[in-house]
Amino acid sequence: MKILLPTPDRPLKIGTRGSPLAMAQAHETRDRLAAAFDLPVTAFDVLRISTAGDRIQDKSLREVGGKGLFTREIEQAMLDGEIDIAVHSMKDMPVEQPAGLVLDCYLPREDVRDAFVSLSYPALADVPQGATMGTSSLRRRAQLLVRRPDLHVVEFRGNVQTRLRKLNEGVAGATFLAMAGLNRLAMADVAKAALDPSEMLPAIAQGAIGIERRRDDMTTAALLEAIHDDVTAQRLAAERAFLATLDGSCETPIAGLAELDGGTLRLRGEILRPDGSRSLTDDRTAPIEDGAALGRDMANDLLRQAGPGFFDWRP
Repeated sequence: MKILLPTPDRPLKIGTRGSPLAMAQAHETRDRLAAAFDLPVTAFDVLRISTAGDRIQDKSLREVGGKGLFTREIEQAMLDGEIDIAVHSMKDMPVEQPAGLVLDCYLPREDVRDAFVSLSYPALADVPQGATMGTSSLRRRAQLLVRRPDLHVVEFRGNVQTRLRKLNEGVAGATFLAMAGLNRLAMADVAKAALDPSEMLPAIAQGAIGIERRRDDMTTAALLEAIHDDVTAQRLAAERAFLATLDGSCETPIAGLAELDGGTLRLRGEILRPDGSRSLTDDRTAPIEDGAALGRDMANDLLRQAGPGFFDWRP
């Protein structure tokens, strides 16, 4: 099939959130498409779309609607034909897309680890008893409290720059950010340390960029095929199947990481109670082609281990 390429007069419209990290991810997508088809960057328009998740900064995601707060306005703009593709951080994406949209293109995955960020302490191990830590992530909060129930954890919403400002203002003594985001912003030096997944298992799909399109837009599908990364897709198939079987929202602290070694996929998973009072983990391997089934099976086994009261705090 001959691909109808975008031009400066008929550009491909790329929608994204307005944060510096979201813009960096959109520009990476644009640059990969431009390089794949030898096109000028003027053949693409990057459009900033304000989302409820960006506008509401004084409440937790759980209180105001979960992961969809970062995607609804962008997805509606695509359904309305205002944009052609949407660029997302995959850890922010619900496991189901709205009717008419599909998410089947992933860029090569960045560093999956969490970064320990502090102006006061050189490492997580140096944080003193009773210190105040800031995070908006239910997962990070729970993982931290499992290991350090003495710590005080406060809500810490906002983009990378906002969270660094809050550290400077003394709202908390330390926080956590994704190494992937810091790398994409050329701010890796902000991290005091990158935490090994054995110390803090990352969020599902952390470090991955996904590109969403209209299901019936086969011209755009052909364009995106040129920049799609199969390895990332294989890893995310297992992780997102694990997430979908467990919950799929921002209402449950869930961590998971799939890694490939030859033809084998290793999946580590963790579910926690928000207060850190209980944590269940699993670690399994399977052939790569069975990754999604492995994710579902692991989730179901953890749910059986957890019992009926594990998620009783959920609304």
